Amino acid sequence: MRSMARRGLALIGMAAGLAGATAAGAADPARIEAGRRIAEKACADCHAIGSTGTSAKPEAPPFRELGRKYPVESLEEALAEGVVVGHPGMPQVKMNEAEIGAFLAWLSSIQTP
Repeated sequence: MRSMARRGLALIGMAAGLAGATAAGAADPARIEAGRRIAEKACADCHAIGSTGTSAKPEAPPFRELGRKYPVESLEEALAEGVVVGHPGMPQVKMNEAEIGAFLAWLSSIQTP
């Protein structure tokens, strides 16, 4: 019985460690900065990409407010397939897996309640 309890505790500990590693990876400053650079290059001509400021184009929502409408993680598939919707004149934006992870880490970091 003690052996099973120890194994259970070990599994719980490993799961907690993995969850912590995932959360730490999402908050990695280098990854967040990479995501900010992607947004600056691909999106800043229209969208406000900072924690303050207005979008250059009124129809382009500030990125810090996207989390009010839906979970930012839900953008992963759209970014992988190429975002082609949103507002008139929005260019197609397509990212690879590493870029998506960085972009979403950055996007999560700037969300306002």
